[in-house]
Amino acid sequence: MGSLTRSKLEQAKQLVNDSHLGCWLIFVRETCGGSDPSLPLLLDGGLTWQSALIITPAASVAVVGNYDADPLTASGDWDFVIPYVEDFAPTLRQALADHVHGRTQVGVNYSLSDSKADGITHGMYLALEQALMGTDFSGFIVSAEDIARRLRSRKSAEEQARISAAIAEGDLLFAEIEAMLPGRPTEKAIQEAIHQSIDSKGLGYGWAKEGNPIVNSGPDSMVGHGVPSADIQVTPGHVFHVDLGVIKDDYSSDIQRCWYISEGEPLPDDVKSAAEAVNAAITKAAELLKPDVRGCDIDQAAREVVKSYGYPEYMHALGHQVGRLAHDGGAIIGPEWPRYGSTPVLPIEEDEVYTLELGVMVEGRGYLGLEEIVVVTDDGCRFLSERQIEIPVINVS
Repeated sequence: MGSLTRSKLEQAKQLVNDSHLGCWLIFVRETCGGSDPSLPLLLDGGLTWQSALIITPAASVAVVGNYDADPLTASGDWDFVIPYVEDFAPTLRQALADHVHGRTQVGVNYSLSDSKADGITHGMYLALEQALMGTDFSGFIVSAEDIARRLRSRKSAEEQARISAAIAEGDLLFAEIEAMLPGRPTEKAIQEAIHQSIDSKGLGYGWAKEGNPIVNSGPDSMVGHGVPSADIQVTPGHVFHVDLGVIKDDYSSDIQRCWYISEGEPLPDDVKSAAEAVNAAITKAAELLKPDVRGCDIDQAAREVVKSYGYPEYMHALGHQVGRLAHDGGAIIGPEWPRYGSTPVLPIEEDEVYTLELGVMVEGRGYLGLEEIVVVTDDGCRFLSERQIEIPVINVS
């Protein structure tokens, strides 16, 4: 990642400086088996032994096992790389004493609401408490979720460019899908063909491969995070829907597109009305999306638009953040439901990247869902995806 990693480390220093914390500490071990979500933002590769990545307003300090130290030193990203051999605790205590001054609170990654800011395991939390016992930092471990969230959410120009590149790759795959439709393949056949294309291009998957892309044809398809069927074919009269997210250069897309399957007839009025309702809700949300607005208020306005067209409101959040993954944590544009915790009431911030997504069922035809990606600007938002306003008609006669 090179310059991007260094820029995120500098961003992290500023976030710590602006906080009440003495330092932000990411504490991990054996990261190949499960890592803190913040780790890929701050270094390339993984770590084997107990490792403390310490960010202060003035320095980035990596306390790592001796065989993990050389790659971090060679990267040039970290201000100080401190190896240990037998026991991490004395080295960690000395590093904190040397580099943390004036403020004693140590922020670590735990959160009740944000999965991408909830990286420390219970065992590692207890190990950290034990290591700090008897020091000035004992009893001062607090949540760093605000820092973890902002570091991940505030996308630099390079990060935004990488997301745009992933969107462009997804658009090419959507074109491949459209070209398949006249042959009336099954949902499963389309997914398998797109898997082959994604893999051949060396792209990654924004979520689990087994459910990516989501493919729906007609009213009997499994809507949501379902599995494409080997028995459901592309059929005239169906709305055909795909939800696809690919990763390119470590950043993801997440877009939904629809088509109408025809035997020569034009787009039916019920499909046209559904598309108008979905697009009107997306337009309303985009008009309201700007810094300092709460996501729940934007979501509620979009729900009112959908209901005004006579459709029931959608049963999920209108938008989530996109970045290293399709679902990238942080604030959401969603309702104040307990399942979302505090994320719908967090203020929107500039340079965050969100989806705007919803859909409605068209009776007898299937699910019509659209999903776009926008970046928050200083006074509004800008679409990174090219909106699908009209539903293409695919003739299979």
